[in-house]
Amino acid sequence: MFRDLFKETIWSLAGNKVRSGLTMLGIIIGIASVIALVAIGQGAQNSIEANIQAIGSNLIVISPGAQKSGSGLSSGRGSAQTLTFEDANAIAVGITDLKGVAPEVSRRYQVTAKSNNTNTQIIGTVPAYPAVRNINIDSGTFVTEQQVKTSAKVAVLGSAARDDLFGAEADPVGKTIRIQNIDFEIIGVMLSKGGSGFSNPDDSIYIPLTSAQHFLSGDDYVSSISVAASDQNSIASAQQQITDLLLARHKITDPTQADFSTINQSDIVATASSITGTFTVLLSSIAGISLLVGGIGIMNMMLTTVTERTREIGLRKAVGIRKIYINMQFLAEAIVLTFLGGAIGILLGWVASLIISNIISLEAEVSMSSILLAFGVSAAVGIIFGFYPARKAAAMSPIDALRYE
Repeated sequence: MFRDLFKETIWSLAGNKVRSGLTMLGIIIGIASVIALVAIGQGAQNSIEANIQAIGSNLIVISPGAQKSGSGLSSGRGSAQTLTFEDANAIAVGITDLKGVAPEVSRRYQVTAKSNNTNTQIIGTVPAYPAVRNINIDSGTFVTEQQVKTSAKVAVLGSAARDDLFGAEADPVGKTIRIQNIDFEIIGVMLSKGGSGFSNPDDSIYIPLTSAQHFLSGDDYVSSISVAASDQNSIASAQQQITDLLLARHKITDPTQADFSTINQSDIVATASSITGTFTVLLSSIAGISLLVGGIGIMNMMLTTVTERTREIGLRKAVGIRKIYINMQFLAEAIVLTFLGGAIGILLGWVASLIISNIISLEAEVSMSSILLAFGVSAAVGIIFGFYPARKAAAMSPIDALRYE
């Protein structure tokens, strides 16, 4: 019975290949879009998480609070000047289970070297910074304690900053760069770490913290304090101890009025994952609209088929074919169309995700869950949009069907 039903379904669909192909097109485009967008979204999420984790999975970042104007308007967290070098020293001395503490002053400046120039991030910091931020020196040395004490005019270049100022693979150690009309001698180059945007460690230049304060920012405040806990299990405890210590140092009794904020890597990863997940769902929902359109196309085609085969349906019912078999025949045609369209859509979506990932240099991830979701949606579309035409065909009166012109 089922083999005969399958043969008849294939014969019926093959009888009008162009119409069947155009009907499947909506399903193919919808499934391919969903597969590709979910794969790219998952790849973006994995990339963001990997970049954040590369900074250090046990990292805690302390930022200043919000600066408020006389009218009570807030400029947003991080805009105030409330953290100092002494705060960082107090954390290093007073908190246990820490691997390192690195205060920093960071801001973008125009940097020149002979005929080349670039706008990059200048980070004034201390010797503990590489260990805290999980970066390594490639050649030369990093900033030393003595250079911090003496406000030495020395600089360590990130690999991208080195390439912009001196050319790829150049050895700039011993040469000079100019920041804010002040000459800094290059003492080292950092190993390439990878990254993008304003937080790219490769596109940064590192100088002693006191040099940044005396020659660039002109004050004693720091932009943030990075703290590396001894391990992931001690992050929560260290974060709470830091909060209590800074509240006491800043003479704040109400924690809700704190003039600083702390965030750890787990919070950052969770936030980034939530954002990329939301965008993936949004884009997939938009792509899913084409599935709805494809389903309506299938229902439209099946209704047309029912109309065209009205006399055939009447003849079948007249010779005793049961209602359920006619129902199954038309429903099977709709399901075969959607399953075939879904299979082609999954293949095209997988190919599209590979092509797009190569264009934007992002490793897309086609997951089994998205494939199963695609097949599930295909089946649902076939059953839902094929049910009404199949029921209409099965409910026809054989006498009226035979009289249909």
